[in-house]
Amino acid sequence: MADFDDADFLDPSLKNIIDQKSLQWVFVGGKGGVGKTTTSCCLGVQLAKSRNKVLIVSTDPAHNLSDAFCQKIGREPTPITGFTNLSAMEIDAHEDLDQMQRSMEEASDDDSSGVSQLMAELTSSIPGIDEAMSFSELMKQVQSLDYDVVVFDTAPTGHTLRLLSFPTILEKALGKVMELKDRFGGLIGQASAMFGAQGSPGQMQDMLMGRLEETREIINKVNDAFQDPELTTFVCVCIPEFLSIYETERLVQELSKFGIDSHNIVVNQVLFPEKDAEELGEWFDNNKDGLPKEAREICSKLMARKRMQDKYIGQCFDLYGDDFHVILMPLLDYEVRGVEKLKLFSENLIEPVDLEES
Repeated sequence: MADFDDADFLDPSLKNIIDQKSLQWVFVGGKGGVGKTTTSCCLGVQLAKSRNKVLIVSTDPAHNLSDAFCQKIGREPTPITGFTNLSAMEIDAHEDLDQMQRSMEEASDDDSSGVSQLMAELTSSIPGIDEAMSFSELMKQVQSLDYDVVVFDTAPTGHTLRLLSFPTILEKALGKVMELKDRFGGLIGQASAMFGAQGSPGQMQDMLMGRLEETREIINKVNDAFQDPELTTFVCVCIPEFLSIYETERLVQELSKFGIDSHNIVVNQVLFPEKDAEELGEWFDNNKDGLPKEAREICSKLMARKRMQDKYIGQCFDLYGDDFHVILMPLLDYEVRGVEKLKLFSENLIEPVDLEES
């Protein structure tokens, strides 16, 4: 776009993520309908060129990975057709939570100590801890799969921020429970006895605290990894419209509050990213008299949309151009579905648009 000089901004591509070999977790998020799944798939395709094993995980209840790759993807890692080192999986946090609670209830039936039953009660008694515990199980599962890098295709912004706050929620909740241990002594052990525990209250307390401490250690490990820019980064995705840019600003601020690294913004659905609205406007003014009425109306609407997009793209560069890699992805004439189209489109993440091109 003619108003911008490439030299003023960071490299407008995701090469920085591809080149950072230490990265293990890459979250892709933003407002609903801005192209998060396509961006996640394209990023996974590019990472597969330089990593041994890449996994794309959808945490959005409305899964789209199957649609994007045009193949059935389930709850277990599914190899992507055409790749030897790229897999994808779609998970349902609520389903995982129900399954986890069922297994805890079953364990409590066989567990004479009563600790499992008290743990099951605990997961439903502290606000937010149920989803947080489910998230803990998810992260344990993902960690055990042994992939070089995991790309998370997340739910819309509100759900994603809640997801990223779970480690903090759970750590605080477990911290409160640990405080109770110090303040009320054997009371927790006596509570275990109420659930059918066998043994002394002191033993029951130690067993329960051992389980809680184990969970707390996992969460602390996840939290530390989240806040380590060498291991984790977040890619914000938006489109050049007011609501989406506003949501992106909120997301960037919240990520900063959580201490999560974010220095890439992908702007999707850009009309002629290498062209400027004024430049196109001059062409239209010089040629509109020779166009049929329908063509003039179509071009007029196109120009109005292009001017609006350029305004918000300009705001995006003003806000983030100095500190973020801002990547402009073109609006295409077709849907980006299937491996071949994703491979082709993913090149736009790596090969930056020349903003000076006319």
